[in-house]
Amino acid sequence: MSAFLLRVVPPAHPESIRQGKRFLKTIPQGSLGTRNDKNKMGWNYFVSSSSRSSGADFRPSYIAAAVLEPEIGISSQQKVYDVVLKQAGLLKRVQEDGHEEVIIKPDVVLPGTLSLLMNEAYDRCGEVCEEYIADDFGEAKGDLGNLWRTDELVDGPNAPHITPTALDKWESRLDDIFRGRPFDMLDAVLADTVSKFPVDIQPFKDMIEGMRMDLRKSRYKNFDELYLYCYYVAGTVSLMSVPVMGISPKSKATTESVYIASLALGIANQLTNILRDVGEDARRGRVYLPQDELALAGLSDEDIFAGKVTDKWRDFMRNQIKRAKMYFDEAEKGVAELSSASRWPVSAALVLYRQILDEIEQNDYNNFTKRAYVNKHKKIITLPFAYAKTLVPFVNNVQA
Repeated sequence: MSAFLLRVVPPAHPESIRQGKRFLKTIPQGSLGTRNDKNKMGWNYFVSSSSRSSGADFRPSYIAAAVLEPEIGISSQQKVYDVVLKQAGLLKRVQEDGHEEVIIKPDVVLPGTLSLLMNEAYDRCGEVCEEYIADDFGEAKGDLGNLWRTDELVDGPNAPHITPTALDKWESRLDDIFRGRPFDMLDAVLADTVSKFPVDIQPFKDMIEGMRMDLRKSRYKNFDELYLYCYYVAGTVSLMSVPVMGISPKSKATTESVYIASLALGIANQLTNILRDVGEDARRGRVYLPQDELALAGLSDEDIFAGKVTDKWRDFMRNQIKRAKMYFDEAEKGVAELSSASRWPVSAALVLYRQILDEIEQNDYNNFTKRAYVNKHKKIITLPFAYAKTLVPFVNNVQA
């Protein structure tokens, strides 16, 4: 279901406000678009949409709701799309033959004798890459590992000690890294990576914002909120990785569309994590599922904490899995557009991660006490298939 939210910015005069309210009552349900516009009375309005699943399919249904407030509303998808366009623009400038502005980044200033330890630092970042993703990115492995270092804050051994103050300090260090002023050896290799590739600081900052969200938030009222969280903690990594992995020179897809497909993979992976870890998160008092969709399915947090697989839960999970698979489908369109060295590991990661959803189904949707995973035998069978898919070029698979 697509829910449309109409946010109205009223003029100061009370009579104008009363006229506006009467006007809103005349708007027929389902008549709103997704654009900026003005009505004849001079009221500015913006309509934003967020998609969520509430049944067996995703047919649109429209709900108009008026909110009188001084700030124009914008969906999480639009916020993220604006970041995507900026990242794609950076890469596009580098790809073109000097027709656009050349990106100038500061030289990396290495404190003391830090430059002598760069190889060791890159090796450590390669190890981080192996911990998080496939061990087959070749020379890019160290650079990708640099990008994953931020995520170690919440997933690494120091996670229990992370506080808002610690995240503020890390964000300050990021600012210094992007100015070419690293603090230590690992900061230096990250500074080296961002100086070599058209990577913007915004996804890094957004990832830290996702960590802040984890510290203060354990419920998500709808999919629009959850989508933003998924972008913060996983979609950001996808945006960071595209310049390092590279786009094939034979690709006919637009740079923006490749970034969108990459973002879809990050969203799909995080949704899969959430569905796989329902039981584990519940034991920590967390529910990473849209509250409105739970309620619509006749479920509540108490049902999740009870950990019972019921028909209501199965129906709910079918729709959640369907949504995640839709994002995987979108992501798959962009794999063939990547450089030849990156296609295979990305394709393998996509196929294997998607199979976790199949395992949840095989477990009769019991993600309370059973952890879905792809065993070694299935991986051995699947990986050649994933590799074969990278050998078949897609023709204009990703559209603008």
